[in-house]
Amino acid sequence: MFLKRLLVAATFVAVAMPAMAFEPQNVECIAPANPGGGWDFTCRTAGRLLTEEKLVPGNVQVTNMPGATGAVAYANIAAKRNKDPNLIVATSTVGITQLAQNKYPAKFDAMRWVAMLGADVGTVMVKKGSKYDSLDALMKALKADPTKIVAGGSSGIGGYDHLRFLMLAQAAGVPDNQLKNIRWVQFEGGGDAVTQLLGGKLDVVLVDVGEIGGFIKSGDVNALAILGTDRLKAYPDVKTAKEQGYDVEGYNWRGFYMGGKVDDAAYQGWVDILHKLYESDAWKEAATKSGLTPIWRGGKDFEQFAKQSEEKMHDLSKAIGVIK
Repeated sequence: MFLKRLLVAATFVAVAMPAMAFEPQNVECIAPANPGGGWDFTCRTAGRLLTEEKLVPGNVQVTNMPGATGAVAYANIAAKRNKDPNLIVATSTVGITQLAQNKYPAKFDAMRWVAMLGADVGTVMVKKGSKYDSLDALMKALKADPTKIVAGGSSGIGGYDHLRFLMLAQAAGVPDNQLKNIRWVQFEGGGDAVTQLLGGKLDVVLVDVGEIGGFIKSGDVNALAILGTDRLKAYPDVKTAKEQGYDVEGYNWRGFYMGGKVDDAAYQGWVDILHKLYESDAWKEAATKSGLTPIWRGGKDFEQFAKQSEEKMHDLSKAIGVIK
């Protein structure tokens, strides 16, 4: 299973045992973007809760370091702070996609990938009353003529919303050499895309469900599929793509990396700290309120998952001509 919820019991250190081998000091979290948005939320919410839950000493400093969709921060850490044990950096599927398209100044293994704490999940929707009344009907039409469907989302050509739609097209049997023929329109956000869908300018929209949940609840759109492992509690009637025969997951996960030369003790220390944060009621509440599904992957498991994500995005980006 590409992404699954891990139900791991929290581990407590017995009183008779020595203190933790690693304890961070003067913790800093870098959000590789301006205030607002997913990376800033990840740093500020996790930073606040790390302090409130007494998982780190003192307050967590949040530094915004925008530029080139995370590339500026990636370059800074690789060149100047690659050994810093007190620094974590917010990342997500968006960052991995940039890496996969060779838009970062260093490779995947220039960093150590610590953990993911949650994810938003992609959803495929059409206007209420659309002739495409099921995911199967939509995908069959797309396979028959890739130019027939006009799709849109909140990323451009080669961005994550676009790539998620192309993964569905691949699963439907659209040949790789025809993926670039699929028509895609970019909007500034999911709400804008759905507005154009309702106005008849698009046939289908694919964005994170957290962006447009109100449209589903109001009945203005028909959600054909959730690109997740399981159905969402908030939308129990919306089937996953996998349930419908399309083996595609499309999570926009939220997590952290560290410099690639951080020692094993600090790396494992942060995996343990973030796991305790994930297990807290405070994180579960904050994540759920923001539209995230709490999901845990940490340490080597997360590193392997992130690497597989990068490889998938690389192959898909190459198939549509975004990279050579």
